[in-house]
Amino acid sequence: MTGRISHWIDGKPWGGVAERTGEVFDPATGEVRAHVDFAGTAQVEEAVAAAARAFPAWRDTSLAARSRVLFAFRELLAARKDELAKIITSEHGKVESDAAGEIARAIENVEYACGAPQLLKGGYSENASRGVDVYSIAQPLGVVGVISPFNFPAMVPLWFVPNALACGNTVVLKPSEKDPSASVFIAELFAEAGLPAGVLNVLHGDKVAVDGLLEHPAVKAISFVGSTPIARYVYETGTAHGKRVQALGGAKNHMVVLPDADLDLAADAAVSAGFGSAGERCMAVSVVVAVEPVADELVAKVTERMTRLKVGDGRDPASEMGPLVTAAHRDRVRSYVEAGLAEGASLVVDGRDVAVDGGGFWLGPTLFDHVTPEMSVYRDEIFGPVLSVVRARTYDEALELVNANAYGNGTAIFTNDGRAARRFQNEVEVGMVGLNVPIPVPVGYYSFGGWKDSLFGDSHAYGPEGFHFFTRRKVVTSRWPDPSQGGVNLGFPRNS
Repeated sequence: MTGRISHWIDGKPWGGVAERTGEVFDPATGEVRAHVDFAGTAQVEEAVAAAARAFPAWRDTSLAARSRVLFAFRELLAARKDELAKIITSEHGKVESDAAGEIARAIENVEYACGAPQLLKGGYSENASRGVDVYSIAQPLGVVGVISPFNFPAMVPLWFVPNALACGNTVVLKPSEKDPSASVFIAELFAEAGLPAGVLNVLHGDKVAVDGLLEHPAVKAISFVGSTPIARYVYETGTAHGKRVQALGGAKNHMVVLPDADLDLAADAAVSAGFGSAGERCMAVSVVVAVEPVADELVAKVTERMTRLKVGDGRDPASEMGPLVTAAHRDRVRSYVEAGLAEGASLVVDGRDVAVDGGGFWLGPTLFDHVTPEMSVYRDEIFGPVLSVVRARTYDEALELVNANAYGNGTAIFTNDGRAARRFQNEVEVGMVGLNVPIPVPVGYYSFGGWKDSLFGDSHAYGPEGFHFFTRRKVVTSRWPDPSQGGVNLGFPRNS
């Protein structure tokens, strides 16, 4: 018996009958755990209409009242984080410790958004000209759409939704159809926290729902995270329909290891950053650039650590890496292992050999050595537990390799030389940089985003740029006549 996951529209579960549905799997067993309703054009219209009706009242709600809702939501989320982590693991497959970490980072963003009264202050210039004052105010856009990916079903929606709400917008969230339950859980918590009906709506589905949001004239902005081809499509389609768009795309994150680095630290980092969440994250390290003469020793250390990784059901506390999200995605990632072999890379650890009882979508941690930039395992975003080692002769060669890549999401360098680290952070053409930190995801009061083909639009996610994205500025120039110089007398004494 499987359950049903439906939309959340106008403050309650949608009560209609879906013309189309999709299967939601338990990745650890391969079994169908639920069916999710797919939105048609009528449901898109219903969700957007609910958000549009709710917007005027929410826009006029005081900053203090908006913040109180966000504070209440933060407390509910923290109190029920274990329940949400189990939901994430059951549909995505990541181990519960990874799910808990995702929720902890999401809470950071909610806490930042709670500061809306401070973050939405404008500027004021008295007597810009004689008797003339000029000031700026930040106002919400209206209805905004959020399209989020499967790999972080709680964190990525909470990159955008809290900031959008804090700024006075109403939201239609379209989560991934692969693991949709987390978004409904979040919407229910917001309702419990006092968010009025229609201010946050959750719409499930596929391209029909996405295109409905991209093309709907009442939707003023779109926030998206996903692969680069889809990010480009979302950006081009959304902007063609007059929307503000931030579309965060794919990645091929390099970790440069210099000869003076602590190789034990670097090996630990490569394994945790390469295989956490089964490599299904846009900030995963997928390429280790070993600057000679350390490659042989580093590969040996990484290999030794990989052999100790426990692959299994994410609900098992002993598991360190879970399954991939679907059979189709598992097969796609597996095809890259076969391509790497055919193209001449050295397969050091073969994840195809992993065996886990009970079915499921399994592929173990995989390590290639002697990878070159012409190979598909290097060029493409694999989005799975496949780590490639590229050998470089010098720092300059390593830097050139990183900068020549089409993606510019995240990168890291491991070194004990402060001069080299400072030079790298200055010269590398990537949006987020780690110095002896393998996954440099910014904390909630900075902003997340890459360069080049990893970002379409000019605004990063959450933090200060998130507040900027979800508001538009208005400048007011005012002058009030001096009653002593004539004009309308409103009953005040002339010398008041």
